[in-house]
Amino acid sequence: MKKKLTRRELFFIGSMLFGLFFGAGNLIFPVFLGQQAGSNVWLAVIGLLITGIGLPLLGVAGLGMTESASVFNLANKINRPYAYVFTILLYLIIGPLFATPRLATTSFQMGIVPFVNSGLQKPVLMIFSIIFFATSWWFARKPSKIMTYVGKWLTPIFLILLGILILVALIKPMGGLSAIPQGSYAKSPVLAGFTEGYNTMDALASLAFGVVVIDGIKVLGVTDPREIAKDTIKAGTISVILMGIIYTLLALLGAMSLGKLDLASNGGITLASIFNYYFGSFGNILLAVIVIIACLKTSIGLITAFGEAMHEMFPKVSYQVLIIIASVLPCVFANVGLTNLIQYSTPALMFVYPLAITLILLAVLTPFLGSSKWVYGMTTLFTFIPAVFAGIEAMKFLFHGQGWFNSLMNLNQLLPWSSLGLGWVVPALIGLIIGYIISLITKENREFEA
Repeated sequence: MKKKLTRRELFFIGSMLFGLFFGAGNLIFPVFLGQQAGSNVWLAVIGLLITGIGLPLLGVAGLGMTESASVFNLANKINRPYAYVFTILLYLIIGPLFATPRLATTSFQMGIVPFVNSGLQKPVLMIFSIIFFATSWWFARKPSKIMTYVGKWLTPIFLILLGILILVALIKPMGGLSAIPQGSYAKSPVLAGFTEGYNTMDALASLAFGVVVIDGIKVLGVTDPREIAKDTIKAGTISVILMGIIYTLLALLGAMSLGKLDLASNGGITLASIFNYYFGSFGNILLAVIVIIACLKTSIGLITAFGEAMHEMFPKVSYQVLIIIASVLPCVFANVGLTNLIQYSTPALMFVYPLAITLILLAVLTPFLGSSKWVYGMTTLFTFIPAVFAGIEAMKFLFHGQGWFNSLMNLNQLLPWSSLGLGWVVPALIGLIIGYIISLITKENREFEA
């Protein structure tokens, strides 16, 4: 029996996890942050790194520290029915109903649209999305090979191509870091960066991808749960260090771009302009390759994670059938009604996100608080109410102007930090304290065995 991974194997696992996390959105938003932050870019980056890499690391670490083999296993610490509902909703959101379809449309918009006449965009999108998800499905067929596909092939290619741009931009910068900060980046850049990182939703992905890492470690021959937990945390650390370095460099590129470019409406426009500035028309091709690879590797990871998670809960349905479903549905949604789908999926996303973060934090705090169902249950119960508020607030496109909706939103505004999307924090803390006290009184709190 193999006791632990070698350094080389750890690096490849960490590289795989980085590749799964780093999609087109992670490529775009640091550039936009840099443009908006201007001279405050370093302070904004500090805030970004706290949540942009901190939450994903906690998600992966939480699975490792509790020796949980899956999201379902971790959520089961609350109760079994909740574990089923939470896990299914989580994987539908980051899978076929929300995140995965956007990977095809984002890579198409940034990578293919510049080369296609406007009248041909719809049929070309259909062809592109079929090829994109067929490729994703092909790579996802063998989950044991995902470390090779993503960690050894796609991620290094992605880093080399992106590294070319970053190196050229640092050698020949477009400007300095003296531009005037915009909006909230002028008054509170750290908080603005913090919120930007929070909004990446990578905390949800960390639960799904953490399981892929655990399975990858097992494939390499490590079977001891404690060694798997340690290697999972080490791989997560390698991944977020890579993410942190690239986030910082991309933010600096965005800030320096103001020496030659105007403030754009989004990071995609800025990134395309930067590529064009340095590489001319070839820059469009280079950007297309980088964005498509970035989206493809994340798509492979999400389809794999969906198949493995659903097969664990419903073992009668084979993994191969599940990944076909996880590939076909987003292909359809990417072509017919993605905008409406995202609109209706967002309330579910805003509802699940606070519940996912509290589950992650409880997992990380297990060595100190124990794993009592009272602690997990009361914290989740108190988080549930502001999570419902957040979900309903995201449905304002349906209920805006109605009296009961306005009253509910006024009630939601009474929660501290609700304007930042953090209205769940104080209720969750109250629930945690109550649950811990009850666990001590009932002597149910179990000591965590390190």
